[in-house]
Amino acid sequence: MKQEIAAFLNYLATTRGSSRNTVAAYQNDLNQLAEFMEAEKAKGIVASDEQLLMAYMASLKGKGYSPATAARKIASARSFFKHLVDTGKRQQNPVRNLASPQVNKKSPRVLTSAEYARLVAVPTSLSTPEAHRDVVMLELLYATGLRATEIVSLQLSDIDLGQSTLSCRHEHTQRQIRLSPDIVELLRDYITNGRLDLLYNEKEQALFLNRRGHQLTRQGFWQIVKNYALKAELGDRVTPHTLRHSFAVRRVQGGTDLRSLQETLGHAYISSTRVYKQPISTVK
Repeated sequence: MKQEIAAFLNYLATTRGSSRNTVAAYQNDLNQLAEFMEAEKAKGIVASDEQLLMAYMASLKGKGYSPATAARKIASARSFFKHLVDTGKRQQNPVRNLASPQVNKKSPRVLTSAEYARLVAVPTSLSTPEAHRDVVMLELLYATGLRATEIVSLQLSDIDLGQSTLSCRHEHTQRQIRLSPDIVELLRDYITNGRLDLLYNEKEQALFLNRRGHQLTRQGFWQIVKNYALKAELGDRVTPHTLRHSFAVRRVQGGTDLRSLQETLGHAYISSTRVYKQPISTVK
């Protein structure tokens, strides 16, 4: 089975052109499935693949996996066995009649353009080094859809102003994000001027610094966004992820296809990106 998995992963990478994120996610899920099936067969249990997959589903629940994660792992198995059927290596897909766990996906909460303008207007009205930094972070997040962790993890070496790109690392994968001219200029000014107002140690390479000159934390960024949202009278439910959702919904409404958006957001599975096709709700 492991050889079949390796061939399937190669198919994803070469024929389908799947991202490293996607291939790595399938590899993790399918290796876990293979190890479970081999362990069950080693016990001398005679069972069909369909029965083993039902037992696998039960084991996922027993290990405390959320319905969403279990559903994703079953979806990986379904795609894998479908590929084996399509290529003539198996006659039937043992996952064909297996019902995935029910997942109730909430509609993403987003900011309208007017609400985002109110949010960013709060730090824009201030003259502190921290406020200058925060404007750049908000604009960058709203323009790229990066995760909060990805924003605060950016290093100076990740920014290529000449090529108008930034390199983003997440869970051992890396992708490049194209930057608009406006964002390039914001970053250029921040790196040349604003960041120096927060810098205490010349060896520090983090792009976004806190008031002590160290790399800003994810928790710190979340609190910054929530504080500005309260001052903008947007309530207490606005987080960096709200801006990520807002970016994604704008892209979908602008005609971006889901595969392209998946790559931009760094989603391992297209199912995570399909949520942006659902009706949206505002933060209020």
